[in-house]
Amino acid sequence: MDLDNIWIAFIMTAFAGLSTGIGSFISLLAKKTNTKFLCASLGFSAGVMIYISFMEMMPEAKHALIATFGDKYGELYLLFAFFGGMALIAAIDLIVPKANNPHELLGIEEMNRKISLGRTGIVVAMSIAIHNFPEGIATFTSALGSLDIAIPITIAIAIHNIPEGIAVAVPIYHATGSRRKAFWLSFASGLSEPLGAVIAYLFIMPFWSPAINGTVLAAVSGIMVFISLDELLPSAQKYGEHHVSIIGLVAGMALMGISLFVY
Repeated sequence: MDLDNIWIAFIMTAFAGLSTGIGSFISLLAKKTNTKFLCASLGFSAGVMIYISFMEMMPEAKHALIATFGDKYGELYLLFAFFGGMALIAAIDLIVPKANNPHELLGIEEMNRKISLGRTGIVVAMSIAIHNFPEGIATFTSALGSLDIAIPITIAIAIHNIPEGIAVAVPIYHATGSRRKAFWLSFASGLSEPLGAVIAYLFIMPFWSPAINGTVLAAVSGIMVFISLDELLPSAQKYGEHHVSIIGLVAGMALMGISLFVY
C-alpha cells in the first residue's frame, strides 16, 4: 500500500470525524433548526453512502472474495461480512442507552427545552465516541482505494457527523454554561474516528490481502447502509420533511453515479 494513500486516508478520516465541531458551532449560534436544509443534507449523505456501497464497494468486495475463495464461498463470505458490519453498528446502538444515543437526533430548540441542567453531558460525548469508532475504521479503509470513492464517502460521513456534534454540544452547554467547553468537548468526541483509523492501520494493514480487502469493503458497506437506513432517513420523519430528505437521497445517488461515470 502506497504511503501517500495511507496519509490521505488518515487526513480524510480526521476531517470526517472532527466535523462534529461544525455541528457544535452551529448549535451554539443557532436558535432554531433549519429542518429542510438538515434533512436534505442527511438525505444526500445517505444517497451517497448507499449508492457507493451497492454500486462500487460491494462489487469490488465480491470480485476480491470470489477470486480468493471461489464462487460459492466467496459469495458466502461476502454476505457474512456485509451483515456482520450491520450487526456491529446495531450492537453499538443496543449498548448505548437510548437517552444518550447520538443517533436519536433532536432539534436545537427541542434539546434546549428537554436537556436537564444537572446533566454533565459527558456520557453523551462518550456515546458519540463509541459510535464514531467503527465509522473511523470504515472511512479509513474506504479511503485507501481511489479518491473518486474516498472523497464522497468522507463528505457523506462528515455531513452525518454534524447533527451528532449538536447532540454533544447542547447538553454540555446547558450543564456547564460554557460555550467554549461545549465546543471543544463536542469537537474532541470526533477524535474516535481518527483513532479508529489508527487501529485499522496497526491491526488490519499488516495482514492486508485481497481477502481482507474484500471482507473490509463488504463490512464497511454494511455499516454505511445501516447508518443510512437507521439514522439518516428516519430523522426526516421526525422533522416532518420526508420528501425533502428523499430528494436529497436521489440527488446524492445521481451525483455519485454521474461523477463515477465521468471520472
